[in-house]
Amino acid sequence: MRLSLFVAAALAAGVAVPALAAPVNYTIEPGHTYPSFKAAHMGISFWRGKFNKSSGKVTLDREGKTGTVDITIDAASVDFGHDKMNEHAMNEDFFNVGKYPTITYKGTIKFEKGEPDEVDGQLTLLGVTKPVKLDIESFKCIQHPFYKKEVCGADAEGEFNRADFGMTKAADGELGKVKIQIQVEALRDS
Repeated sequence: MRLSLFVAAALAAGVAVPALAAPVNYTIEPGHTYPSFKAAHMGISFWRGKFNKSSGKVTLDREGKTGTVDITIDAASVDFGHDKMNEHAMNEDFFNVGKYPTITYKGTIKFEKGEPDEVDGQLTLLGVTKPVKLDIESFKCIQHPFYKKEVCGADAEGEFNRADFGMTKAADGELGKVKIQIQVEALRDS
């Protein structure tokens, strides 16, 4: 009520009123976004893989110092750079893509010193939803040279235990630990 009175009084007095900042929506660029991961292989080496297909939305409210993330990953797009491992990862022992074709991540962005710093989110994998925090290692927005609108990019990292999601094959102790890294670019919607 007070804000409306202030705006009305300012307009009546001929004073310019700055526009209130609104949240801004961005659409993930699938060709420039790759969720990747590192997981132990039998305790003797580490396999690194990525997902080639993802989509989603990001909303940033810079003035309110908050935002949201809503990402969907095509589980069948898993890519280790090794055909046999890709095939094995899609079966019931691991991603079980026949039953669970997507992986989702939804979270709230937290700001530190004016920039996005971390995401407190919920990862849904194999039908199980658990909290997974992502630390934003870098964040930058620029005017896209081709699309002539704002594009933002970030690198984020996190960790979880795959056994917590029911992916228990060869996941005892440290073997179940998965480190994730996500490079993401998103174009402003308007």
